[in-house]
Amino acid sequence: MAWNSDLYHRYREARSAPVDDLLALVPGLPYRDVVDLGCGTGEPTRRLAEHFPDARVLGLDSSAEMLAKADASGQPNLRFRQGDLLELTGEYDLIFSNAALQWLPDHPALLARLWERLRPGGVLAVQVPANHDHDSHRLLTGTAEAFAAELGGFTRFGTAHGASPVLTPAAYAEVLDALGAAEVTALSKVYPVVLPGAEGVLDWTRGTALVPYLSRLGRADAARFTAAYLARLRERWPGERVYYAFTRVLFTARRG
Repeated sequence: MAWNSDLYHRYREARSAPVDDLLALVPGLPYRDVVDLGCGTGEPTRRLAEHFPDARVLGLDSSAEMLAKADASGQPNLRFRQGDLLELTGEYDLIFSNAALQWLPDHPALLARLWERLRPGGVLAVQVPANHDHDSHRLLTGTAEAFAAELGGFTRFGTAHGASPVLTPAAYAEVLDALGAAEVTALSKVYPVVLPGAEGVLDWTRGTALVPYLSRLGRADAARFTAAYLARLRERWPGERVYYAFTRVLFTARRG
């Protein structure tokens, strides 16, 4: 997928609030090695490096476009690397991931794989969007189904090619407990953002949910897809103001 960092950052302030909350859940321990999975352009990664100056902090992301905007200057304990988080190697005291794991299927298996990369006493801290049942996503799925031929059958949210892989807070807590977590915090929170009508909803999704669909289409088909999606959004939100209630799941767990 080709990510556009400028589009993603258009609502930087609204997207930063969940990061603040996730960082607040991370215990203040003497971490030595920290990795930020799906670090994007690296703003949360820099904050981790500043917050834990004695730790070696790695930002890992598969997108060259995003990493091109990542800046490690002035942070001697910070570095960035392009790579697949499913191929993560090494051992860490803190594995941090903000709004990235929702693109990967089978979260129980994924958490088990990440758990193996934690040292004893290490912490896993994750935030994932849980907005897959919101009308913006429902209408996006409907649009994708109408363009199934052009998309090569790619018609559902994320890369799971099916229902969203994101679990409930209770389900994450149960999975983490089964892995042997000594301490688990799991919660759901709504982060509302007010958008300027249907066009605002379209603009919001351009930086995230629309990306895997438009990246599979040529320019003409992408324009047709966007217009069809916008028509559905306008039917759902005909006014000039949309209260977009964005739900996210946050959890932390410490390995015993």
